[in-house]
Formats: sequence, structure tokens, C-alpha cells
Amino acid sequence: MKIQPLADRVLIKPAEAEEKIGGIIIPDTAKEKPLKGEIIATGNGTKDEEMVLKVGDKVLYGKYAGQELEFEGEKYMVMRQSDVIAIIK
Repeated sequence: MKIQPLADRVLIKPAEAEEKIGGIIIPDTAKEKPLKGEIIATGNGTKDEEMVLKVGDKVLYGKYAGQELEFEGEKYMVMRQSDVIAIIK
């Protein structure tokens, strides 16, 4: 990965938004921002907070958490480890 988050930040690849609910196709403008994704890269943590997330973890995060960015045509989220709500097992 060419992006390396610093300190207690993580880089997340958001899951794709749902295209259909039941038999109804949802237009792009009405799709909700996905609230789960996969950890692509992590920082090393800080002296006060150890990095507990690792690459490959599937996670849930808050609706307004982090910063969206686009790199080489792919969309990612960068956020602090504390903005991640849970790991999906």
C-alpha cells in the first residue's frame, strides 16, 4: 500500500453501498454512506494508545467518522482508531 497512516490512524476501504433492497433499486443519490469496511493499513499507535486494529480486520465505524479520500481511483476513509466502533468477527 502506498498510503501509510500515522500514529493512531487507520486506512479503511468502505464496503459497497447496497444497490437493491428487496426488489427496489436504490439510485446513487439515495444510497447511504456505508458504515463498515476493511482495514487496509494502520499507523503504529501512540505512546498512550497501542494499535489494536490490524490489516484485514472488518470493522464498523460511525456515520460521521473520519475523512474520505480518493487515491488512484479508489475511495478510502482515514480515521482515528477510536472512531472505529467494533471489529466484525
